[in-house]
Amino acid sequence: MEVVAKLKGIAMGTHKGRHVADLVRNKSAAEALSILQGCDRRAAGPLEKLLRSALANAEEKNVRSQAGIDIDNLYVKKVLVDQGKHNWRIRPRAMGRAYWIKKMSSHITIVLDER
Repeated sequence: MEVVAKLKGIAMGTHKGRHVADLVRNKSAAEALSILQGCDRRAAGPLEKLLRSALANAEEKNVRSQAGIDIDNLYVKKVLVDQGKHNWRIRPRAMGRAYWIKKMSSHITIVLDER
């Protein structure tokens, strides 16, 4: 039975998030947590928090619906890092000109499943 957790609007580019997502894809949940704790990239923090949320969702789903999910057998089935909305900022430049900066955001989805 699949368990899903989503995080929307995180202030991080998709390219940076996908590098970390590739590290934990198709790993067991415990192994993915240890990888994310040891990773020194900025995207590892939100992904670790989201993975913990997905594990909590699995425990809650197990308690509420008697689904019979074994928490120890969960693995990371999918990690999607999609583009969110972007905000524009203006940086002043010489002679009254403006330089536009695009601030990117991401939507992250983690899907856990049993082996």
